[in-house]
Amino acid sequence: MFRRSIYKTPAQLRSMVEPGLITAAALDAVAPLIRPGVTTLELDTAANRTILDRGAESNFQLVRGYRHTLCVSVNEEVVHGIPGDRVLEAGDIVSVDGGAQYQGWNGDSARTFIVPGDADAEIVARRTELSRVTEGSMWAGIAAMASVSHIGDIGAAIQGFIEDQGPSAVSGETYGILREYVGHGIGRKMHEAPSVFNYRTPDPGAEIKPGLVLAIEPMVTAGGEATFVEDDDWTVSTVDGSDGSHWEHSVAVHDGGIWVLTAADGGAAGLAPFGVTPTPIA
Repeated sequence: MFRRSIYKTPAQLRSMVEPGLITAAALDAVAPLIRPGVTTLELDTAANRTILDRGAESNFQLVRGYRHTLCVSVNEEVVHGIPGDRVLEAGDIVSVDGGAQYQGWNGDSARTFIVPGDADAEIVARRTELSRVTEGSMWAGIAAMASVSHIGDIGAAIQGFIEDQGPSAVSGETYGILREYVGHGIGRKMHEAPSVFNYRTPDPGAEIKPGLVLAIEPMVTAGGEATFVEDDDWTVSTVDGSDGSHWEHSVAVHDGGIWVLTAADGGAAGLAPFGVTPTPIA
């Protein structure tokens, strides 16, 4: 049986730049709406409008059984939360995940926000720290792509960063890494081979070389890693009720180095602390 290569040609990599930028723009449109009194469906509407205005379509809406542009997960919901009439409250931790398909190519990205306003300072500090650690672990995994040889090394970098940060300096809690939900390849489809684990595994995985495009997306909790799926058959929540955070970028490896497709600056700011400079795709 024919099996599609996980590696893209230079021309195909260039085709993935625009859907990545559109995905970033959709999340940029959501960011200023993260405030008390806004519903999760309003976030979804803003993201969808941005994607359509750029001549693209929501790739989440192409997933069987799902009709929204985003997944919006609040507090103990880690991933796959369905936008609806839930109203954001000050101090909530909110993970927003979305993607765009443009001319047959895909982008996928997620960010975590803390809703501003009058809220318990200790809770806000704890949630802010969780988001910081999760985002940092994502950048550690992306940075590893510039130098390591196999995909398994990415998971080791992500887990290593989280372990180095924990237990939490704010709450003393040990961070959990979701095991059942992982990163993935991306290209003609939003989810492609190979899987990208956010933790160490004995399998080195596929070789990291030009043409590889991966969605790096650690999902981290402020407690246990056990989760369950809510009655809506989508939302993934923690069993112990601990908060969750989710950060994601789509990243390309090319002849000149790496480039974060879903960041307007190619990942320059996020990679700087790791001594890595991204190179635009020629």
